[in-house]
Amino acid sequence: MASVDHLRQRKGAFRIALIPPEVLDALNDGLLETVNLNEFMALELPRLGRSVAAQIGLDPASERLADTFAMLSAFKPMQRHGHVARALYDLTAVHPERDAVAHRLATHPSDVARCWATQWIPMSGLALPGQLDAARRFAADPHFGVREMAWMGVRDATIRSLEQALELLRPWTADPDPNIRRFASELTRPRGVWCAQIDRLKAEPWLALPLLEPLKADSSRYVQNSVANWLNDASRTQPDWVEATCARWLAESDAAETRYIARRASRTLVKRMPEAG
Repeated sequence: MASVDHLRQRKGAFRIALIPPEVLDALNDGLLETVNLNEFMALELPRLGRSVAAQIGLDPASERLADTFAMLSAFKPMQRHGHVARALYDLTAVHPERDAVAHRLATHPSDVARCWATQWIPMSGLALPGQLDAARRFAADPHFGVREMAWMGVRDATIRSLEQALELLRPWTADPDPNIRRFASELTRPRGVWCAQIDRLKAEPWLALPLLEPLKADSSRYVQNSVANWLNDASRTQPDWVEATCARWLAESDAAETRYIARRASRTLVKRMPEAG
């Protein structure tokens, strides 16, 4: 197998048409991670799905996979990944070395394959504590796309058991890894992006203060942005509370990190000010 090491430090193409064939082949063969959305959107899912299946010990020519690939065009791009993940999960369920197959997918060189592994978590039937334990490795993944899929994969379970989730996630906010700290904030955002909203936190955002307070002066800009976006979400339904929380944080902390969070968290509030006047 040819080495793809020389491709790993590339800059992603600005357009799909400009992706070098060598890069596209490596991506579709499951040998390389995507570096931007253009590469992600350029993937040939049937080819990648067969490559990954063979690499983790499943039959790439199975009828289950063939049926899934045949119907992919009927779905939106992001939905297609969920169907591929489900097909691989179903094949793994009857495999004699199920755990080994799952581990190979979770540690696969392709970020997209690891994203499929995150989608196995809600399929597992595990209760929320088990789902969070399973998601943790993906929450710390070096690839941004896998980290996003990690929290989206346990979003529904979090909504169903919100109070338990808020309690279980408290230790995550003190983790040395900023990716883990950010996961606790991003998972519980009242609105979020491309995911179900958390109506209870839209109405009562103060319930999540035990998660937000430890992060109000976090050293990581990645975490700061998440906390600020969390509060900005809440400002659409509880503007007075967000304004009061930011004011209190600024009074309690003179850190530049807190000032950044408060300023970014207030961007929707600031837009509303002329209307109020």
